[in-house]
Amino acid sequence: MDAFWNWLADNGWAGWLGAGLLLATAELLSLDLVLLMLAVGAFSGAFAAAVGAPFAVSALVATAVSLAMLLLARPSIVRHLHRGPELATGTKALIGTSAVALTPVDAATGQVKIGGETWSARSYDPAVVIEEGARVAVFEIDGATAVVYPEA
Repeated sequence: MDAFWNWLADNGWAGWLGAGLLLATAELLSLDLVLLMLAVGAFSGAFAAAVGAPFAVSALVATAVSLAMLLLARPSIVRHLHRGPELATGTKALIGTSAVALTPVDAATGQVKIGGETWSARSYDPAVVIEEGARVAVFEIDGATAVVYPEA
């Protein structure tokens, strides 16, 4: 057993590398990114030991990098991972969709078919009358009325 400790004293990088691999593997079970940040610190300690730094220096490097990763990198990574796509539901999901005018659509009256449903509609621009059968885009939903404009 003495031979192992002597070898480890001469090859400190291997101890840091082993600790980093253990921490990275344990991260697969926790999925909290804390152990991964500590693993990066251990890998940094392994690098410092590999270039000839004494144990105290490599321990300082490992600690500093681990703390920096925990305090600086992890919060933004977690925020990025927990941010999901914006989900538009209800009438908000209809904005920007394409529709077909079922009747002429003017500033006050009209009907359009949006995704298989018939909606009352009015033109976004009061001066524009949209002809029956024309393709329109939904600008907004005002109550139960779709405010539309002609597609280009």
